[in-house]
Amino acid sequence: MNRRQLLSLAVLPAASQLMAQTAPNFRLRSGLVAYSYRTQLAAKSITYEDLIRKIADWGLDGLDCTVYWFPDAPNTPNDYLAKLRRTAHKYGVAIYNAGVRVRLCQPTPELQQAEFENIKKWVDVTDRLGASHMRVFGGAIPKGATEQQAVAWAAEVLKRGAEYAGGRGIILGVEDDGGLTTNAEPTVAIVRQADTPWAGINADSGNTPRNGYAQFEMMLPYATSVHLKTRIAGEDGKKEPADWNRLFGMVGKAGYKGYVGLEYEEADAEAQIPGLVEKLRSAVRKVTG
Repeated sequence: MNRRQLLSLAVLPAASQLMAQTAPNFRLRSGLVAYSYRTQLAAKSITYEDLIRKIADWGLDGLDCTVYWFPDAPNTPNDYLAKLRRTAHKYGVAIYNAGVRVRLCQPTPELQQAEFENIKKWVDVTDRLGASHMRVFGGAIPKGATEQQAVAWAAEVLKRGAEYAGGRGIILGVEDDGGLTTNAEPTVAIVRQADTPWAGINADSGNTPRNGYAQFEMMLPYATSVHLKTRIAGEDGKKEPADWNRLFGMVGKAGYKGYVGLEYEEADAEAQIPGLVEKLRSAVRKVTG
């Protein structure tokens, strides 16, 4: 064996050790939540197709398609949805999530049935978009009801909705966003009580009113989609700049694999979002490889 071969063998363990230290240990994809451009979508100064082209230009992987500004929703014409899906394919962008107006907590059998029918309509829209995830909301706690009652009502509607959605390969993600799902604990309780593989949590890092990091971490074991915001609630409830490195560390520790979408809620979207999506894309590339 010559000197060069000996040197190569000496280098191999060090190289292997370096690769082990730097190899990615969880897989993520980057996205943008359409709600970030809510003002422009409402004013019709931008379209969903425009967002798809922006996402492609920025090198992101997908669009979380908040559907509030679809024409004639939830009876949006098939040709509109088909064109949107075609545009996404053309630009190599996944429409991976649909955010819809569903409120799970309904106190009577009649209202629960009506909300289940609402879920069915939106699942059909999500299916035609080609998305495999649909995010829904807990809704308000009815006057005079306890949180425990409200969780049970929401879990019943979620379970029925998830059975229908699952038949189309679509997961329902309950977002922590006001009302019953203001905090992580009842949001987790709804999903646990529903007890179905077709339901999870759309974990939003910036929506809980205090202890944002702890609340986010509590939801991650049940996460089926993730939103990152630029601000997060501290222990005292004051909003502060979010530490994305810390949040990504929590995501990795929880073993979450999937989409992380930026949801920007400040007023200057056009000026700030390009830089933020680059930060997100870089962070996802760093941990995923």
